[in-house]
Amino acid sequence: MLIHLHVKNLALIEDIEVEFGPGLNILTGETGAGKSVLLGSVQLILGGRITKDIIRKGASYALVELLFQVENKTAEEELEALGVSLEDGQVLLSRKVLDGRSISKINGETCTVSQMKAAASCLLDIHGQHEHQSLLYEDKQLEILDAYGKDKIDPAKEKVKEAYKAYRNCLRTLKSLDTDEEQRNREKAFLEFELGEIENAHLIPGEDEELEKQYRKLSNGRLILETLQTVRGLTGYDSGQGAGEATGAAVRELSWVTEYDAQLESLGNSLQEIDSLLNDFNRELSSYVEEMTFDEETFYEVEKRLDLLNSLKAKYGRTLEDIQDYQEKQKKKLEDIERFEERFQEARESLKKSKEHLEKYSNDLSEIRKEYSSTLTEKILEGLRDLNFLDVKFQISFQRKKEYTDNGFDHIEYEISTNPGESVKPLGKIVSGGELSRIMLAIKAILADRDQIETLIFDEIDTGISGRTAQKVSEKMAVIGRNHQVLCITHLPQIAAMADTHFEIEKHQKGMETITEIHPLEGEASVRELARLLGGAEITEAVFRNAKEMKELAQVHKNTRLK
Repeated sequence: MLIHLHVKNLALIEDIEVEFGPGLNILTGETGAGKSVLLGSVQLILGGRITKDIIRKGASYALVELLFQVENKTAEEELEALGVSLEDGQVLLSRKVLDGRSISKINGETCTVSQMKAAASCLLDIHGQHEHQSLLYEDKQLEILDAYGKDKIDPAKEKVKEAYKAYRNCLRTLKSLDTDEEQRNREKAFLEFELGEIENAHLIPGEDEELEKQYRKLSNGRLILETLQTVRGLTGYDSGQGAGEATGAAVRELSWVTEYDAQLESLGNSLQEIDSLLNDFNRELSSYVEEMTFDEETFYEVEKRLDLLNSLKAKYGRTLEDIQDYQEKQKKKLEDIERFEERFQEARESLKKSKEHLEKYSNDLSEIRKEYSSTLTEKILEGLRDLNFLDVKFQISFQRKKEYTDNGFDHIEYEISTNPGESVKPLGKIVSGGELSRIMLAIKAILADRDQIETLIFDEIDTGISGRTAQKVSEKMAVIGRNHQVLCITHLPQIAAMADTHFEIEKHQKGMETITEIHPLEGEASVRELARLLGGAEITEAVFRNAKEMKELAQVHKNTRLK
């Protein structure tokens, strides 16, 4: 259950901390005192949207912290599945809001807003002031039924979802094949042209790189030859000025004096090696020049081949390997077209089988839903009678949708009659806003018992009700509070009188600022707040006595009839 709430710098709230207790926690206060802000702080933990004015004026951030004591095994297992570990059976959820961004944490570790929302959803459930309106929509009605029977319905829904996915894939495959013959022939001719162009090129991997080298050599042949002739003149023995001729003369000159000094012999050997190297170099250079020829026809063929390969690259791939990969893909497409009739029949047969599977699983899901709808109907009727619907009739009608969906083919509608002799009709055509609110309360109580959510929050569940109905709603809230922690914001004294713990939310001036505070009420203070709810601004002695009597009767009622 929620044992501690800390809110700081949120709208009108400066800094408040609240210790909630088990059972029914009632929050009351004047209109505009900040009850909605307090609820909004909890909504932030559930992933609520951040608005520009959410941070208190003059503050740099807003902070909301919720500390839960987890006493429910199911909630503990769900949290563990989300990767949330309990510390002494507790979990702390916090969200810090800064300018345009927020930081969410679970037990002090940073997490995403969606992770925070998933964890909070295991621990509490909020019934907002206008949520009952969603009961008018078929999707919400189906969601409630599925939540009630989730133990068997969820696995069945998963099978339907997978079958629907397969069915849609088969539909897309068949649609892609459903082309006219003229279009297929055009595509076939185009594929044959592309494949023919690639196959006629007889591609060899790496061929383009070798041709590029050869082309560079051939296209620069004249320059290469002229340069080599110059080099041969500079290093050879024929020009009279070549390095080879000069080195040979130097060898001969040095040989005349080496016999006079042993050290000169080493220099002579080195010079002899230089002469030998130059001689080898010139011999290789001469051989290269003599073998080098410029064949116009070879140059033309290389250039033509390169143009072809580059043209194919521009069309089909950056490299020859890419072109060959493209070729294989186009071959597969051509094969598919050539065996079109066979593939079309295979696709039709696959669609038929997938539809049969989808029909079976959708029908199984529908039967399970109908099974649970009977018990849910009885539960709702019981809850409605508890909430002063005396001659109520309620049923869940099933119709089949025209199309399959990933949630089956069921179209359901909640139908009700609140007056004797009237036939059942859809909710939207019968009930008022206050009645819708009571119906949602009955449903919430049923789902809460089934889901074992520890903390339920009701925001002004009393909208549009009074008198005997208000008393019945208060009794229902007290009954729910026996097995759950309930936080309820209310304006009705009948509901407030049932409180196990009573809090007052009030707004007052602090210097030049307006702030919201919350504090627990006990004994006479709680009775005085009931008197305010009963009598308005002026609390007379008679109103106070009525409030005290209401409080005493509520406690007696809780201790006897509601046990």
